[in-house]
Amino acid sequence: MKLKKLIIAALLCVSFPLFAETASFQSENYSINVKYNNEVSPGHAVFVRMNVLPAKNIKKQPNGLKAELQLLNDGKKSETSPFYQINPKKNRNSWEMLSGVPVSLWNESEQPYQVKVIFSFNGEEPKEFILPTVFKPYPFEKEEIPLNQENTNIRTDTSSERMAQIEKLNNIFFSTFYQDVYQLKAFTSPTDSTRYTAHCGDRRTYIYSNGKKATSLHFGNDYGIPTGSDVKACAEGKVVLAENRITTGWSIVVEHLPGLYSVYYHLSELGVKEGDMVRQGQLIGKSGATGLATGPHLHWEMRLNGSAIVPEFFLNDFTFEAE
Repeated sequence: MKLKKLIIAALLCVSFPLFAETASFQSENYSINVKYNNEVSPGHAVFVRMNVLPAKNIKKQPNGLKAELQLLNDGKKSETSPFYQINPKKNRNSWEMLSGVPVSLWNESEQPYQVKVIFSFNGEEPKEFILPTVFKPYPFEKEEIPLNQENTNIRTDTSSERMAQIEKLNNIFFSTFYQDVYQLKAFTSPTDSTRYTAHCGDRRTYIYSNGKKATSLHFGNDYGIPTGSDVKACAEGKVVLAENRITTGWSIVVEHLPGLYSVYYHLSELGVKEGDMVRQGQLIGKSGATGLATGPHLHWEMRLNGSAIVPEFFLNDFTFEAE
């Protein structure tokens, strides 16, 4: 088991490459060029960057393009997300659009996936096209975690305070502000440590102090670092939560793109407050063991449209900004 964990850790610690596929579509009124990552894996995402250039005789209208990205699994729509505009000042004569959809951590089925783009140009009838994809399995670890009485009490807490904290956090994760485009380049790790103690997508069984069990998924990466270690913002963005929570202790959430948030849990102290703007690599807090924790560590999590995504995905040029 120990060797298996080391192998999985080696696979997950390295930023896996994203390969940009391209596609082009042409009509008499416009041309469309697309870049996207065509590998679909549980717990990852599919991002599509689309440039739409109207024909010279067509006047560009500010709201003349509406587009939506859909992820289909076995022919059924599993995720959908509107495209939003990026670099508007740079592209005055065209639309440059971006959208991303999460691939569920829960889905280990190898049923075929498809990526569909639906768009309407200047109010015309919507058109659509399919982008080919390839399914790629991803390893997830299973583990049992015994909890002492204190942590059992935290995890089974049904108080109105904890329920309100959960509702507040979920409202943030499922909020999308399409004008909030703060960073398009690749993100960076919030810690220099590469000592993982848990990974995003781990299948967990908690063993309570009374012997009862409960299963769940782990939604982020845990780094085994001493209390007081530096925690840095993985990308430029806006702090939308900075507070002490029953389950996750001192916690920070930063918005980076519409519907995309980074999360930092179990901190010993905060270096930012809600509403602050942060730079990539800026010190935002110190690691700790607050909330439900069996030892000092940093929990780093990424959420896209409410769903947890393997954080290493974002260490790549996932928006194809450098292409």
